[in-house]
Order: sequence, then structure tokens, then C-alpha cells
Amino acid sequence: MNEQYGILGLKKNAVDFVLRAENELSGIFRNIEEIEYHNQIKILNAFQKEKVGQRHFSPTTGYGYDDIGRDTLDRVFARSVDAEDALVRAQITSGTHALYIALSGLLSPGDTLLSVTGKPYDTMQKAIGLSGNERNSLKSIGVKYKEIDFDRNGNLDMPKIIKGISPKVKIVYVQRSRGYAWRKALSINEIGELCGLVHAEDPGIIIVVDNCYGEFTENIEPAGIGADIIAGSLIKNPGGGLAPTGGYIAGKSKLIDMIANRLNVPGIGRETGSYAASYAPFYQGLFLAPHTTAQSLKTAVLFAKVFENAGLQTLPSSDAPRSDIIQSLRFKNENSLTAFCRSIQRAAAVDSFVVPEAWDMPGYSHKVIMAAGTFVQGSSIELSADAPIKEPYTAYIQGSLTYAHGRIGAMLAVNDLIKSGEVKPDNI
Repeated sequence: MNEQYGILGLKKNAVDFVLRAENELSGIFRNIEEIEYHNQIKILNAFQKEKVGQRHFSPTTGYGYDDIGRDTLDRVFARSVDAEDALVRAQITSGTHALYIALSGLLSPGDTLLSVTGKPYDTMQKAIGLSGNERNSLKSIGVKYKEIDFDRNGNLDMPKIIKGISPKVKIVYVQRSRGYAWRKALSINEIGELCGLVHAEDPGIIIVVDNCYGEFTENIEPAGIGADIIAGSLIKNPGGGLAPTGGYIAGKSKLIDMIANRLNVPGIGRETGSYAASYAPFYQGLFLAPHTTAQSLKTAVLFAKVFENAGLQTLPSSDAPRSDIIQSLRFKNENSLTAFCRSIQRAAAVDSFVVPEAWDMPGYSHKVIMAAGTFVQGSSIELSADAPIKEPYTAYIQGSLTYAHGRIGAMLAVNDLIKSGEVKPDNI
């Protein structure tokens, strides 16, 4: 086996170090598999209840009236994420786009958007109007914005949140995953507690959850425990690595109808929108999503354990409960951070020969280096890593279509970090 690993240029000490870490994780892996089984049953039931057949995979063109593939996918998806209704569309280009459509479809001039998880992810800041001066940002159309950060222990600051609710607050915005912040992802229990408190204070407030990276990491989705709207990308967890593009918005039916008028045209809403390729990758990707998400979670846990054993900072720890697929890793300097991202690129099946460089990505406030040798461009359910070039130097690794590939990625990372000096050979 060591000879086989040698084909990839891996040294025996790096291979053995990762395998020793893996041996300590069997109990955690079993827990991840139990969640996978639960979600697989739920999704299988959704497919069967909606009587999915070959006819639903057929493409459409033009207006897309009576597109049974699109409309059935909406219903299957809604059941799969514990929601009343859903919009699942190839025309939604990203998670940020899905969230912007949802927010702009629900907010009117003079309304207030209250973020209760601090400042949102970089790309959402321009969409809201917190940075830049983009035309059609929420701020430019008269929406007010307030935010409440986490408390000193890194938890939702419930007393401040309740105090921050006023008649002008139309939406409470929740970012489940961490973005480029050194914090834990919010668990389903935490989101459920928040929803209960907010709705008890004001039943009319709409709770919108950025669900990116969190789908199928637990037994239930935020829409099943009180969130009114959830949104995300199909090239993350719910696309299972097969969806070639797209995003989703799911939640209460009356709100989905309002959002559909923003997605398309008022008065037409969800009735149009064709897709000239097969819908099969969206259906099959959703069916595979519990397994692919479990593979990504196992990979994240392995990276956490490997880096903990090497003496580096990680968040979450390898034994912590997880509510997203992201693993945060801290490095001593920019060179080590860059070396790590390049090792993840070298582990790819696609574009393994490419050397990532930091650049000014649209929507981000710092240069970002991205390792994304993926079959679907930018897909973060595939093994990938990205990092803003700023102190403290933190990389965010996510994805892996198979755990076997994730394990190879961890071995290459250790191998390269020994070379860069971040990890000393005698430490392993």
C-alpha cells in the first residue's frame, strides 16, 4: 500500500500519520453514518411520495409552462428539507443569489433586516449594501439593516436579539455556517431555540436562514424547526456533487409565492422557467446528497484530527458536533497557508497541475486563494479549500465526493506541510 501511495509522491511518515489519526475516529464516523441513513430514508420517501419517473428528467425549452420535471423537483426537494414548498432552479447562480432573491422578494422600502449572527459572509455584504455602493443592493432600495453579534462565548446573544426586535424588523437573518469567521456553525437546536423565541416575541417576523454547507449534516433542516425560509446552493451539499449549477429557496408556501414573483415576473411567478438539459443530475444529486455530505463530514473530521495531532489550531475540534461541512485550520504565515491550499489542488482529479494564486475575487474584501480542482466549477461539495489572505491565516476546507479522496488530500497536505516547515518531521 505504501508503494501505491508513493505514486503520488507521498512519504511513509505522512501516510502513517494520517492513518493513525483515522484509527481514532471510528465512533465519530458511525454517528455520521447514522445521520446519513436517517436522511437517506427521508429523501427516498420524498421520491416515492411524488412518484418520480423517467418523464421527470426530460428537458424543456422556451417559457417552460407545465414543466413537470421542474415542478416535481420542487415538491421532492421541499419534502427532503422539511419545508412546505420550494423553488429549485438552474437559473439561480449561487447561494448568495438565492439569498438575495429571497430577501429582496420579501422586503420593502422602510423594512429592517436584522442579522443575528453578526456580519454576513463577504458576498452578502455587497448584496445587502454593507460594503461598496452597488445599484439594487437592499440598502439602495431603502431597506434598513441592523446586526447583533455573538456573545463573548460565541453563542447567539438571545437577550440582545429579543431587545433588538421592533415593529420595523421584517426579517431576522441567520447565517448557519461560519463564512470566514472563527466560530462554530449553528446547530439545529440553536436555530430552533432562536425561532421559538423570535416568533413568541413577534409571530409576524420572517426568519430567513442561510443554509449553505449545512444541508443533511443533521437529522432535520431549519425549515422543520421554525425557520420560515431557507436558501442555498445546489453545487454544495444538496446537489450531491452531480447538480451542474443552480440554487434553492424553501419554506412557507405563501412566502415562496412572494419570492417567485421576484425570481421571475410579478403575476407569472413560478409558472415559467425552462431547462434545456436533463433534470436527471438534479434528482440524482439530491438522492445522493446524504451520502456525499457524510463523505464530506468524515473528511472534515479527519483533517481536524490530523491537524490537532500535528499541534495546529482547528475549529471545530475532531470530536465536536457538526452542523456544516467546513473545517477551519490556522497557519503561522501566508506561505504555509498558500502551501496548504496548493496541496489540496494537487490532490484534485481535475486541474491538479494548476498552481493556485491569491486574487481579487468579485464580492470579497481581501484577496482570496482557492483550491478548487472540481468537476463542477467552484463546487464546494467536492474536495476544495479557500482562504482570505489576511491575519490570522485561516484556511477553510470543505467537501469530498468520497472519503477515500479526502484521506489522500489529508496525506498530501501533511506531506507538503513537512516540506514547508509548518509541521516538523519529529512532531509526527
